[in-house]
Amino acid sequence: MIVLALALTVAVLYAAGTYLLFQRNLSRIVIGLALLTHGANLLLLLAGGRAGRPPIVGAEGGPAADPVPQALALTAIVITFGSTAFLLALAYRSWLLTRSDEVEDDVEDVRIATMTALREREAEEEIVVDEEAS
Repeated sequence: MIVLALALTVAVLYAAGTYLLFQRNLSRIVIGLALLTHGANLLLLLAGGRAGRPPIVGAEGGPAADPVPQALALTAIVITFGSTAFLLALAYRSWLLTRSDEVEDDVEDVRIATMTALREREAEEEIVVDEEAS
């Protein structure tokens, strides 16, 4: 029962984190990344199974704990700290320059999207002309 509740918690953290990552505000992106990484850490700890005896003590007296998920969780925490610090620095710089933390479309992305839409419209017009000619 506890494992099911923790698995459901991981799913909710992943869903909320993914939703927030798709937002256009840097503050929401930072919170979404934090939720995703908390979900990943919880998933790693769930993958480790039940707590056991320390692996260094020896094989006597029950199963030993697997140290790999704990090591991966610690590594994920360090990587998360670095990524979060970088995103917070970007958000702060964006706030200083524009007084907004909204992520704007890149000029090149807008140009490519416009050209793609024009090409699709031209292709549709060619299909209509070909159908009328036949």
